[in-house]
Amino acid sequence: MKKYLFTALVFLLTFSGMQAQEVAQLTLNESILYAIENNVTTKNARLETLISKATVKEKTALGLPQINGSFNLDYNPQIPVVFLPNQPPFGDPSNPSDVIPARFGVSYSSGLGVNMTQMIFDGSFFVGLRAAKTLTQLTDFDLVKAENDVIENVKKAYFGVLVNQERIRLAASNLGRIDSLLKETKALNEAGFAEKIEVSRIQVQRNNTFSQMERSRTAWEISKEILKIQMGMPLTVDILIAETLQELNPDEELNQLLALEGDGRVELDQLKTQIELVQLDLKFNTSQYMPTIDFIGNARRVGAGNQLNTVFDSKNWFGSSLLGVSMNIPIFDGLSKSARIQKNKYTINQLENQRFFLNDNFKNEIFTAKSNLKNDLNILDIQRENLELAQEVFEIARIKYQEGVGSNLEVVNADGALIEAEINYLAALYDGLISKVNLEKALGLLKANLNN
Repeated sequence: MKKYLFTALVFLLTFSGMQAQEVAQLTLNESILYAIENNVTTKNARLETLISKATVKEKTALGLPQINGSFNLDYNPQIPVVFLPNQPPFGDPSNPSDVIPARFGVSYSSGLGVNMTQMIFDGSFFVGLRAAKTLTQLTDFDLVKAENDVIENVKKAYFGVLVNQERIRLAASNLGRIDSLLKETKALNEAGFAEKIEVSRIQVQRNNTFSQMERSRTAWEISKEILKIQMGMPLTVDILIAETLQELNPDEELNQLLALEGDGRVELDQLKTQIELVQLDLKFNTSQYMPTIDFIGNARRVGAGNQLNTVFDSKNWFGSSLLGVSMNIPIFDGLSKSARIQKNKYTINQLENQRFFLNDNFKNEIFTAKSNLKNDLNILDIQRENLELAQEVFEIARIKYQEGVGSNLEVVNADGALIEAEINYLAALYDGLISKVNLEKALGLLKANLNN
């Protein structure tokens, strides 16, 4: 486990009665680094890289000497019968049968042996070894792809928490503002300067604002659970976000991002490696036409006796050994190798077509992501201006009402417009952040700003 995991999270303890709850105070980078280590997708991808490395060792072992030992101890309750022809000069004239039964063997026998084979030549072995190493490269790319997917999901979930957190803050601010106005209007009503309908109108607005805040609280709690799942964090841990939306959306960074042309996509590396694997499989099937040559050798000692206690007597044991070379020559397999080779060629053509499509698709993805981000930034500027104007309109309407030259309805309408402007601004800010993540993905830059 990487060292940064020890500093990625700062766990605080808060106590409610007799129960303690862990609280994780997080930044965006800390959330991502934690997720890379703990999300089940990246954990399994890392395990897959270990599996591929073990596969390389397994394939390499096939080219090393294969040595096996053997031992046997046999007992014959009835010694096998061998039939001999009853013919001169060794026949028995007194036996009317044309065969003579004879028992050859002993009751007990035993043996010890060592067998060894060593591959001398097998074209498929070297191709298989290269394929195993290429598979390791593919699993490395798969790990990068898994990490990119996790980073994308964590960023979007993190921004969702921030937006709902900001909605709660604005709703609380709006509630405080409307409560103040409600208190003033009630006082005016009691003094005879405002009608009861004016109090009711503001009370309705206050109830709507309170409901909005409660919905935002529920959405905030749900978004935190989603973030924890994406991070692979225990659901029993609470989350505190240490950043704001504005801090994560600097204009200069967005402009730099829009000027970039991309750093390559891991999906293309994955596809290229898959093509290499199919090409190696093609070579493997072609190599099946070549003969294989193996060196073989064995050494054996055997012993026997009619009694168990004589089986292991040294004078009853004898040794033998063998050294040789074997060659296996393929002659005809019903054209199965030819069919596999044709399948490999067709698969390579499919993957080449897919690579051509992905290249064009990724270019279009970059174009679309940049266009969306530019559009979202323009909308964000408009919504920011609308928010400022709505705040100004509300203040003017409130002052006019307090001075007796404006209506209560005008204040309520201005407050509603301000709340709508706040919601639209937050939505535009969130859309801009999501578009930024989509552009980072399209450019292949999701991991570029991580602090390792």
